[in-house]
Amino acid sequence: MSNLTNLQCPLPQLDFDVITLGHGGGGLLTNKLLDKAIFELFDNEKLKTRHDGAILSFGHKVAFSTDSFVISPVFFPGGNIGELAVNGTVNDVAMCGASPRYISLALIIEEGLPVTELWDILVHVKGAAEKAGVLIVTGDTKVVERGKGDKIFINTTGVGEMNPNAQIGTDYIKPGDKIIVSGNVATHGMAIMSVRKGLEFETSIESDTCNLNHTIGHLLNEFGSQIHLMRDPTRGGVASTLNEIARDTQLGIDIVQDDIPIDSRVDSACEMLGLDPLYVANEGVFISFVDASVADAYLKKLQSLEYGENAAIIGEVVADHHNKVVLTSKIGGKRVVNMQVGEQLPRIC
Repeated sequence: MSNLTNLQCPLPQLDFDVITLGHGGGGLLTNKLLDKAIFELFDNEKLKTRHDGAILSFGHKVAFSTDSFVISPVFFPGGNIGELAVNGTVNDVAMCGASPRYISLALIIEEGLPVTELWDILVHVKGAAEKAGVLIVTGDTKVVERGKGDKIFINTTGVGEMNPNAQIGTDYIKPGDKIIVSGNVATHGMAIMSVRKGLEFETSIESDTCNLNHTIGHLLNEFGSQIHLMRDPTRGGVASTLNEIARDTQLGIDIVQDDIPIDSRVDSACEMLGLDPLYVANEGVFISFVDASVADAYLKKLQSLEYGENAAIIGEVVADHHNKVVLTSKIGGKRVVNMQVGEQLPRIC
C-alpha cells in the first residue's frame, strides 16, 4: 500500500466532470483546468508566474521549460513534429529572457511506425537543434501498442542562461506599453488545417515553425529592461494569450484589426473555414510588450532581424476596461475579444 494514500486532497469544485479536447486548447477551458487542478494543488511562487517557463537560481539564474507535442499529422507543410518540438521548447525558454543551451528529448513511439519516418523526424530534430544552438543531452524512449500513440508523441525540456539585461514579467507591464507581434499570425494552424481539410491554394501554406532565440537575444541586448514581457501565442492564438495577460495584469488591452499582420492565403483559408485568425495557433511568432518610448526603434530593429520582417505594432496597454481585450474592427467598431472557449483546432502542436 502506498504511504501517500492518506493525503487529504479533496476534489476541487469544477464545472465539468470529464476532460475534453477543449481542455487542451489553450483557452478558457484550459485555464479553468489549470486554475483548479494544477495551480491550487501545487501552489508555489514559481508556478504563480503562470509563464511557459520558470526562472530558477543556482548561484546564477537559469530558465527551465518543458513541453509535449502530439500534433496530427506528424509531417506537415514546412516541417514535422521533430523540428516543431525543438523550436517550441527553445522558444519557451527564450520567452523567459534566456538563451537556450540544453534540451532533453523523450519519444513515445507507436508500434508500427516505419523506421524511415522515425529517422526523418530525428534528422529534423538534429537540424533544428543545430540551428538554435542547443545540445540534446538526455532523453527517454518508450513504445506503446499499435493504436495507442498516433505514430509518435515527443516531450522536450529546455534549460537556458538568463540574459543579464532581461527583466521579463507581467509585473513590469504598465499603461501605455505598446504591443508588437513579430510576424504574420495564424500561419502554423492553417498549414495544419489545410492538410487535414484538403484545401488547395496557388501556393501551399507552410508552417512558420522556427527558433526565435537568436532574434530575441539581439533585442534583449539592445533594449533590455524596456522589454516588459514576451510570449509566443501558440495554443489559443493571439486572442487567448492577450486575454491571459490582461487577466494577470488587471489592465486593459486595445488592439487594431487593420494592424495585425496576416498572409492573404491564410486569411482566405480562415474565412473559408469560418475561423477567427486571432484564435489560431502560431509557432514562429512572438508578442512583445515594450515601453512606448522605444516602440518604434524596437519595431525597426525587429523588422531587420531573422523572421521579423512582417512585425507590426498591433495595440497598447490601457488603464480602461480592466481584464479585457478590445479590438477596433476594420470598419471602426469595437468589440471585446474573449478568451477561446473550446478547441478550434485540436492536436495542432
